[in-house]
Amino acid sequence: MDRIWKEKVIVITGASSGIGRATALLLAKKGAHVVLAARREEPLEELAAECESHGVQALMVPTDVSDAAAVRQLAEAAVEAFGHFDGWVNNAGVYMLGSLEETPDEAFRQLMETNFFGTVSGARVALAQFRRQGYGTLINVSSTFGAVPAPYLSAYVASKFAVRGFSASLRQELMNTGIDVCTVMPAAIDTPLWRHTANYTGWRIRPVEPVYTPERVARTILRVLRNPQDEVMVGGSGKSFSAMHNLMPGAFERTMKSGTDVLHFKNQRQGPTSGNVFQPMEEGVTASGGYHGTGKTWLRRLLVAGGLAAAAVTLRRRAAERHLEARLAHALGA
Repeated sequence: MDRIWKEKVIVITGASSGIGRATALLLAKKGAHVVLAARREEPLEELAAECESHGVQALMVPTDVSDAAAVRQLAEAAVEAFGHFDGWVNNAGVYMLGSLEETPDEAFRQLMETNFFGTVSGARVALAQFRRQGYGTLINVSSTFGAVPAPYLSAYVASKFAVRGFSASLRQELMNTGIDVCTVMPAAIDTPLWRHTANYTGWRIRPVEPVYTPERVARTILRVLRNPQDEVMVGGSGKSFSAMHNLMPGAFERTMKSGTDVLHFKNQRQGPTSGNVFQPMEEGVTASGGYHGTGKTWLRRLLVAGGLAAAAVTLRRRAAERHLEARLAHALGA
């Protein structure tokens, strides 16, 4: 146990698998008490028992974050059990692939209810308690796709851009209050998310490498809980994608489209599925999804090429700026 975490209480949504499960276990190992929320009760019970085996208290509260009343009850249960909570991690989310024309409107809206409005509901109740306490850290889990767009992901990208912008606005509202608002933005992570995906494309999918471990994200979340940072990307690919998109948006989007077509889809047909968007699925209750892909070489080449191109653009811009400065200085007689 780590003395720093002793008696700390952290609420985690989306805790039944993936990043949420990995974060809860790491917090428990460090000595923090955890409040575990997700739609699936049985995986939460198993996780709570595993957390408590490390000598901490674990409260499980089955919660659908798209239900604002349920989120309020989650906060009330946490305060009733522990008297306070030090951090709240809005991690619950669902993933969906399909062109806008292929994606049912009700599925698009439900994804936004979970990914974005679930985050809003969590923020409301967390901030109310933090105000009463005079301190607290809110972590909203966005994504690399909160910084860069991708095809066939319009609902997911919109939700994650919204989470990032929402978090930035809150952060400004809460300056100098003792309350921190942080955004964690993971790249592709090896979780059961890929088996839970709603898919309206007609093709089976696989994650695009490199795929990072959920434990890597969990370590980042703990670091941010301990030392708050405004925004943190997890995974080198996300940082490279963001830099490339900022410098060369047109070229990046063309490359992203062709790369997604080649690497995100298997050459196998599949009927439409709503995945876990409307209802939780029984399968996939571990932190890891057990995925090991083969697309790393292509992506490494893309990242290297993109990095070199981005560097070239930056150098050209700097040279142009120096040339303009020289001309201005000459015109001013400096």
